Amino acid sequence: MLYWLYETFNINLLGYITIRAGVSFFLALFFVLYFMPKFIRWAQKTSSTQPINGWAPERHQAKASTPTMGGIVFISATVLASVLTIDFANLYTIGALLTLILFSLIGFQDDYAKIKKNENLAGLKARTKLLLQIISALVIACFLCLFVNFNTELYIPFIKTPVMDMGSYSIVLWIIVIIAASNAVNLTDGLDGLATVPSITALSSFSIIIYITGHAKISEYLLLPNFQVGEVTIISTALMGALTGFLWHNCHPAEVFMGDSGSLTIGAFLGYLAIISKSEILLLLIGSIFVIETLSVILQVGSYKLRKKRVFLMAPIHHHFEMKNWAENKIIVRFWIISVLSNLIALITLKIR
Repeated sequence: MLYWLYETFNINLLGYITIRAGVSFFLALFFVLYFMPKFIRWAQKTSSTQPINGWAPERHQAKASTPTMGGIVFISATVLASVLTIDFANLYTIGALLTLILFSLIGFQDDYAKIKKNENLAGLKARTKLLLQIISALVIACFLCLFVNFNTELYIPFIKTPVMDMGSYSIVLWIIVIIAASNAVNLTDGLDGLATVPSITALSSFSIIIYITGHAKISEYLLLPNFQVGEVTIISTALMGALTGFLWHNCHPAEVFMGDSGSLTIGAFLGYLAIISKSEILLLLIGSIFVIETLSVILQVGSYKLRKKRVFLMAPIHHHFEMKNWAENKIIVRFWIISVLSNLIALITLKIR
């Protein structure tokens, strides 16, 4: 809509990505702040609350009455704010919206199954969920290849030029990046606000990187690849605004949880941003908290299967610190600090090439 106003009435101010990115942030923020309280009241009336895993620390049982599926609200707000502000002629924005919609549908199915059966482990079967994720990621990867004809070269931090052209193998890489990021954020979403702020910081970094990647002069100065992806910055900032509004209700003690409909979608979207900005490797640093959480699960499961011994008191690692009697707020804030610092380092690497 805003871009249409720019084209139709020649309102130059609305032609700038930065202006429309700011508008999308505040639109999504407003939508979430307005609709989330209504959603929470509806969820409480219909008992759409979070089933707690019986293996979780005992203190989590008190959260069983907390509404879930808040991700549906902030993802919807993101899509709506984006539709009102983006230029649909840019195909990268279509891919971004496709990512949000496909993975939110997977998450919704999982959340709904858990609520209906009132059992945390009664959602989609692991194989079914993974299959749906693979299909969705494949659709997105094929969209980039067939409709966008996206560059298949691989870039790594600190090196000015691409290290190799992956050709058709890039589709495999993109699928892995999207699925890995999606599940990593999902694993992290275990404490009030724990996944929300690292997601906002990661989106902030990618918003900057994608804007630079889409800007011919700045990308040339910083020796970054240049693609017409800058318009996706608007969707990224919209999700940042939506998550900021969600955090208002999700901070400890949480009034609502995002559920898989939120966490799976955020992770997949971060994977998509990493792909179109050629930052697949840098994603490991930008999403450091998600990586740490995922590695803790891999180490725990691997160690127990191989040695019958546990590395952590409980995995993911935030539960380990809970078992050590750390206050929930202390765990959350310290993880937030790590996320902010790692993202600052990631942005610094842009200049070191």
